[in-house]
Order: sequence, then structure tokens, then C-alpha cells
Amino acid sequence: MLVVNSIKRELKDILRLRSFYSKKDDDSFVSEGDLKVQDIVFELCRKHLPGHVLISEELAPLGDIEWNPKGSYIVLDPIDGTENFVSGLKEWGIGISIYTEGKHQESCIFLPELNDLHITGMPITHHRSRIRGLSSSLTKQDLMQLEEGFEYRIIGCSMYNMLAAVRGAYDSFENVKGVNCWDILPGLNLALEHSCETLVNGEPYQGQLLFPTQKYKIKIKAQQEVL
Repeated sequence: MLVVNSIKRELKDILRLRSFYSKKDDDSFVSEGDLKVQDIVFELCRKHLPGHVLISEELAPLGDIEWNPKGSYIVLDPIDGTENFVSGLKEWGIGISIYTEGKHQESCIFLPELNDLHITGMPITHHRSRIRGLSSSLTKQDLMQLEEGFEYRIIGCSMYNMLAAVRGAYDSFENVKGVNCWDILPGLNLALEHSCETLVNGEPYQGQLLFPTQKYKIKIKAQQEVL
């Protein structure tokens, strides 16, 4: 909650920075808001968890680091859904996962402008839904091949989508193109905690560390209550 409270205090300043952004090599945006969130979180992490290595989207590329599956890491996506953020939409989020000696300790998804939050250990209300969440990376051809009988949503924020699937507000959320570890670790671990079917590259996810050495295809299938 230290991070959440710090972001809430600084939210007005973060929002003022949404108009200041540039393109990265992959054609995605990075904003001054991303960097401010990263600075806020990393300052707290260095103070309270000094033995942990910090991994963030905005530190990429990270190709020269030797990754240790038994190591201690904090994985951060400072603003997931930057395209939404810089466009003035409220559907963007902050994702954090903490691993100590290779074991997951805590994950958090925080959607500041929606005032929505979920942290490891919090209770959850399960919903029933026929909506399937989709990745914004899908092409027109991909969309033409979607299965009939479902409602579909493309929100453009992995944290929002994964949290919706964990809660059962989506029947499922899937990314078939592949994403980085910071996009998915918080949602994957919250999904495990709440008994969702949770797949990474087609295999059941077991809570292990994922590193920024590859892209990961994921699927979360909601654990919906029986009426």
C-alpha cells in the first residue's frame, strides 16, 4: 500500500505529464508520466527492499543482465496502457510483482484514474460473464477469425484486462501475440491466487519468475461461481 498511497498523492502531477511523450524504437509511446511513476516506485523499493533487483519496461533493453530464477526481483510496469494514458483515457494501470529468492511474495494491480485496486491477499467478488477480453495487438484478420457466441472487448491495458478476468468480469483474457513479463506477472499471480485457469505459452503457470528474455503468450480463464 505504500506504493499505492504514494501514487495517489502524486496523481495530479502524473496526469499533467500525459501530454509529454515520445516514441520508442518499437513504435510504442513512453510518457513523462511513465518515468515519474517509475521514479516514485523505485525510490520506495530501494528504501524498503534494497536487496532486490529492479526490472521495469522503461529500463529496457535489459539483454546484458544474467537472470537468476532464485534471485530477488521487483518487476514493474509503471504505466501499462500508455497509449490510453497519453490519449486521455482512464483505462491504464500500474503493475508490480515482488519475488524474493525466486518465490512470489506480492503482486499489485492499481488503476489510478478508475480508483480500482487489487493486491495479493485481498478478497475478491466473482462475477459471471460472456465477455472475452482481447489484446490490442490483434490484426483485422485475427478479429475475423473470432469464435461466435461471445461478446468481445479490446481495452488496450493488460492490467485492466487481466484483473477483469481474475474477477470473472471477463470470461477470459488472452494475448496470442506475446508480451513482456512486466505486462503480465501481476495478473498471472492474482489469477493463480483466485483459482483461475492460467496459461503461459500453452502450459499451466506455476508462479515462477518470468524474465524479459522473450515474449509470453498468456491466457486467463475466469473461475466463475456456479449459480
